[in-house]
Parts: sequence; structure tokens; C-alpha cells
Amino acid sequence: MNEKLLKALQEQLNAEAYSAYLYFSMASWFESENLTGMAHWMKVQAKEELEHAERFYNFINARRQKVNLLPIDGPKTEWSSPLEAFEDAFKHEQVVSKRIHDLLALAIEVKDYPTQEFLQWFVKEQVEEEAAAESIVRKLQLVGDSKNALFMLDHALGERGE
Repeated sequence: MNEKLLKALQEQLNAEAYSAYLYFSMASWFESENLTGMAHWMKVQAKEELEHAERFYNFINARRQKVNLLPIDGPKTEWSSPLEAFEDAFKHEQVVSKRIHDLLALAIEVKDYPTQEFLQWFVKEQVEEEAAAESIVRKLQLVGDSKNALFMLDHALGERGE
């Protein structure tokens, strides 16, 4: 495997683990605000990010390469509102999408067809990830200062399946 591509795949594994940390941090903040439905949504999201990291881990191993785990930066821990937290989640997913697109461009550049195929799942996944986060941002914008609407949205987000 191309050395530059391998390094980029390992960095993406790290970025997926960081995403899990970020969403666990958001879940913790929501818990502290007694918004348990939003906390649940974030915990499910964190677990999904760990699954993404594992996909990269398994792919690198399947290509007979050694996985080198990198340190995971500590995430932000405080938000001023649920809207700010979900705006951060949406922005984060946009960053992840760009990372995936850059990885795919590199795989195309070095003509690594297995990696191109592998990354297609993530390209599709990121469309869903961005849409989900943006949808909640838009709902929170509609909610405004309504505590009743926030309570209803919190309840609805708590229904997210694992």
C-alpha cells in the first residue's frame, strides 16, 4: 500500500475515534443539562463513530498493514445551548466529509482500487451523517426559546435506535 495513503487511513481511524470522544463529551454535557434524550442520541452517535474507527482498523489489517494508533485529542466539554452543541456536531460532520473526500482523492491519485471501493461506504454514510445533524439544528432553530418544544424534541431524540 502507498505509504502516504496508509498514513492518511491511520489518521482517519484517529479522527473517527476523536469523533466518538466528541459525541461522548456532548452526551455528558446533555446529561448534565437533564436532556437525556439528546444525551442518548449523542451516545448512539459516539458508538457509531467507534464502529467507523473499527472499519478503518479492520481494513488496514486486511491489507496486511500494521495499524499505528495515534493519540486522541481531548474534545470540547461545554456548550452554551443544545443548538450550539448540534451546530458543532453538524460542522464536525462536514469536516469529516471533507476528510473522507480527500482520502478518496488520494486513493484515486495512487490508483489504490480496494481503498477507493472501501471509502465509497463512508462517502454515502457522510451524506446521512450531515443530513441528520443538520435536521436537528434546523429543528432547534424552530424551537427557539420554547421549553415545551425543547422537551418534545428531547423526547423524540431519545427514541433513536441503537
